[in-house]
Amino acid sequence: MNRDFPRSDLTPNYSISQVLKGGWQLSEGHSQMIDEQQAIEDMRSFVEAGITTFDCADIYTGVEELIGKFLKKYKSTFESGELPAVQVHTKCVPDLDELPIFTKAYTEALVDRSLKRIGVERLDLVQFYWWDLSIPGYLDLAQHLAELQKAGKIRYIGVTNFDAVHLREILNEGVQVVSIQVQYSVLDQRPEEDILELCKQHDIKLLCYGTLAGGFLTERYIGVKEPHEPLENRSLTKYKLIIDEFGGWDLFQELLVCLKAVADKHKVGIAEVAIKYVLQKQLVAGAIVGAHNSKHIEKIKKLKTFELDKNDLKDINGVISKSKGPKGNVYYLERQKDGKHAKIMRYNLN
Repeated sequence: MNRDFPRSDLTPNYSISQVLKGGWQLSEGHSQMIDEQQAIEDMRSFVEAGITTFDCADIYTGVEELIGKFLKKYKSTFESGELPAVQVHTKCVPDLDELPIFTKAYTEALVDRSLKRIGVERLDLVQFYWWDLSIPGYLDLAQHLAELQKAGKIRYIGVTNFDAVHLREILNEGVQVVSIQVQYSVLDQRPEEDILELCKQHDIKLLCYGTLAGGFLTERYIGVKEPHEPLENRSLTKYKLIIDEFGGWDLFQELLVCLKAVADKHKVGIAEVAIKYVLQKQLVAGAIVGAHNSKHIEKIKKLKTFELDKNDLKDINGVISKSKGPKGNVYYLERQKDGKHAKIMRYNLN
């Protein structure tokens, strides 16, 4: 068992693995083909490899329960120290339809449900999101979570997909935010244009999703024709839109060729280079990787074997400099109600 996978400190008293095992791909809304027992054994394999931090959400149907079953099955193994401690990061995402009538009792009900599903007395990190910032209430939600933190139900509070303007409002309310989960990759640089400076000021770390663009950032897509809808799953649908914003399929192919050259230099794959590119960014504490199963572990472990040097970064950034977007603040495009990015969202999953 190899547990020396690189770790980051979200706070001086709380560390996570630099790669987090993402949960969206295990949700019923993403795939109907999940083998529960195999998924639980895969979780153990990740933990054995030192990838001890899991990312999930109350709206990822079935995932909190799945992690809870894993923790219950191996409870004695954790207690004996045979397996290292696990960190479970979840989210609190009130339904869009609930926002106008949102209450503290509703917040507590969501948190209590996550506690029950995961089977713990305290949630390690609760990252909250608010679908429509034109509807008042997100500051109330922040305060509700802070009160539940004081009550011992939550250890740390984070946010998901808030831009700098609204994150500053939350901080001004006195809520201590330790992390922000954002989309950040070689295809999407929006965090650098929006929240980075504010996060520096308040020592807020970035937890990054979309690092592999749903699997597009792999050798599989070099030299293939541009795919069109319907795509295989919602991840590919979402990130194909990001590729379009980036500059289209031809520029994406140029990026893949560049990443492949860097990968060959370091004797790794495109995915590892794409993850490492984000991990070497300022304030990034971890990259959330939606690995379907334990087959990906050996590749992820290669992240320990190399660093991108200045020439690698110059080559990659040279292609990125040709990109057209995505433009705007963090999650700006996805918040446009009539836009193509918003149309793939599911807003009422609780």
